[in-house]
Parts: sequence; structure tokens; C-alpha cells
Amino acid sequence: MLIRRLPDLRASEITDERLYLDRRSFLGGLLGAGVALTAGDRRALAQAAGLDISPKDDKPTPYDVVTTYNNYYEFGTDKADPAERAGALRVRPWSVRIEGEVAKPATWNLDDLLKPHPLVERVYRHRCVEAWSMVVPWQGFPLRDLIKRLEPTSRAKYVEFTTLFDPAQMPGQKSDLLPWPYVEALRMDEAMHPLTLMVTGVYGKPAPPQNGAPLRLIVPWKYGFKGGKSIVRIRFLESRPATTWNIAAPDEYGFYANVNPAVDHPRWSQARERRLGEYFKRETLPFNGYADQVASLYAGMDLRANY
Repeated sequence: MLIRRLPDLRASEITDERLYLDRRSFLGGLLGAGVALTAGDRRALAQAAGLDISPKDDKPTPYDVVTTYNNYYEFGTDKADPAERAGALRVRPWSVRIEGEVAKPATWNLDDLLKPHPLVERVYRHRCVEAWSMVVPWQGFPLRDLIKRLEPTSRAKYVEFTTLFDPAQMPGQKSDLLPWPYVEALRMDEAMHPLTLMVTGVYGKPAPPQNGAPLRLIVPWKYGFKGGKSIVRIRFLESRPATTWNIAAPDEYGFYANVNPAVDHPRWSQARERRLGEYFKRETLPFNGYADQVASLYAGMDLRANY
């Protein structure tokens, strides 16, 4: 998994998404040939290219798809609604409240909160509970770095994320489709896992509003609804909090939401998925393909009951 630091990245240094894909194809070809490359060379090239070393094709989904096909019900239920309606969302100034079982509760200006955290780039698989998926080059920083800085107490067992509630800017919130504002949460060990990312950008650019700007959560081994967008509060709790989809439809959306092809959604199978841009479906991988890294978090748990 690539971790590429981007100190003070200038716009002129950002690779165009078309060239980004060409670069990956070129280096991917070198890796595929492999005749003149040692194992170390192959791994170094893969890391330089942003390639997740695995037996499956993880070519990034094109930028124009990543930014126009979104679930973001605050702006509407159609996949095109966020791109059409979110452009006017004011992402600066932006503040984030830190509350609960933490040594440093405060309301932070987002830019001050972000300052000590160098950005990394991670090309993650993204799996929606509706059985579609994409591959996205995200920019952000590991959530655990922020958590360590905020110094949660020993009583903090869960981290809760609350997103912006502003029906004037988010017309979908005028409906009673969900209990607003949108709330999600992780167990502390999930939040502290190095794959869990606080995201500020995509494809080397600031994330557009429809992708959760200015601050969103990505947990790549879970279904996408676990990743709250436009976060305004982070709260550390001793008891497991209620979360939006678990309140709205507890028989369909469990708290854990780990990608599990063996557990069907009540209205469709989760065994296969359609990668956006591909015609044929592919098999869904347990934990979205990240089982080697995260399965140990759930040792001894019944993953059918804890869905």
C-alpha cells in the first residue's frame, strides 16, 4: 500500500488524472513483465506508481466518475444529485468540535486542525452496500494521528462523527428520509487502524463538495455509508453510539458494516459487485480485499450477527 507524503503540494505539481492513469498503466506493464526486475524492484515500482500489490486489477476509476456518481443523501437520493447540487456548499471557514472523553475538547478551525498532519495518498477500493464499487486515489492523513494528538482518555471506546446539518445548503435534509444530522461511529481500535483515513482530497486535488469536502472519513474495508462526509464534530464515547442508518433500517445496516460477501442485504446479494466502468460483475472480497490487514480486529466475533 502506497503512503506518499505530499508536503506543500502546488497545483502545478499535481498530475492530471489522465496522465495518472497512463503512469499506472506503464508501470503496471513493467510489473507485469517482471523478467528483468527483482522482487524488490517490483515492490518499489508498485509503491511509486500507487499500485496496491494484489492479484486483482485496481486501476483507479476515472475522476469524472468518482466526482459525479455519489451517495450523499443530504443533496438528494439520485447518484447525480450531489454533483448537481453541492457546488455551492461553503467549505471555508469550517470548524470541527472535539468533545467527550478526550483531554483536549475544543472547537477547532479546520485549517488549524490539519496543519500538523502531512498528507498521504492512498489508492483504496470503495464498496457501496448497493453492490457497486470504485477505486479512488484519496489524499488525507491517518485518523490515528489526529486521535493521538487529541489524547482520548482510557474511557474512550468509540469515536463518533457528526456531519453538517444545514438544510439551506443541503436540500436533502428538508426530507425526513433519515434522522439528521448524519452520524457514524467506529470502535476505537478501528479508528486507530492505519488504513482508516481522514480525507481532504481526491486525485491530487482538494475534494469537491460532492465527495465530502472539506473533511470526510474513509474506512476501506467497510461499506461506504460508514464514511461520514463534511464532518463538523468528533466525539469520544465510552458506550457505542446510535448511528444514522442503524437507526433508520437496523435490519439492513449494521453498526460494523464490514464488507462480507457471505451476508446478503435483505433486498439483494452482496456476493458480487459491479466496478464502475466495467460491464461484468466481479466477486466481492471479504473485508473488501483488506482481510490480511484488518480481519484480526474481529477475531472471535460472529460476522453474520455483527454485520
